[in-house]
Amino acid sequence: MTARNGSLINLLMSILNGDSMIIQVKNREQLNICLEIIRNSFITVADEFGLTENNCPSHTAYMTINKLQKQFDNDRPMFLFYQGDIPVGYFSLAKCSAEEWELSNLAVLPEYRHWGIGKALVDYAVSTVKNHGGNKIAIGIIEENSTLKNWYLKLGFTHISTRKFEHLPFTVGLMELNL
Repeated sequence: MTARNGSLINLLMSILNGDSMIIQVKNREQLNICLEIIRNSFITVADEFGLTENNCPSHTAYMTINKLQKQFDNDRPMFLFYQGDIPVGYFSLAKCSAEEWELSNLAVLPEYRHWGIGKALVDYAVSTVKNHGGNKIAIGIIEENSTLKNWYLKLGFTHISTRKFEHLPFTVGLMELNL
């Protein structure tokens, strides 16, 4: 057994034993933890696609605490995934209409990827949206990120369209999940 497989087994056992949890962010003091997870998770994407603060300052890897605070102050539900006492994942939701919600900034620290945490976060988002009467989740991704697009497709999302924005050096792929 490899160390990675052993770590995966340990993670799965800790999930089964209740050592992991998803909590809603309730105060501004938690936002620094969220921001650290977001930046450390999205920097790998920025590096892969050659995105920098100069050519794409609005990319999530370069999010500011002010932007995150504004989202929090606008009642955007935010969630952290804890593995034991270590925060390793994050996502937020935004209500677009009575039926549709946007899933934003889904992030898992690189060393915790491919362990099912991302799927657990999506499942939790689905449950949260359903509990609030929603029936659709929308997301926007880097269209050229075929690995991520295929992952969302496997989770049941449908690719809807693409959009090009002048301020972004990539195409945005729009996807949705009907609940």
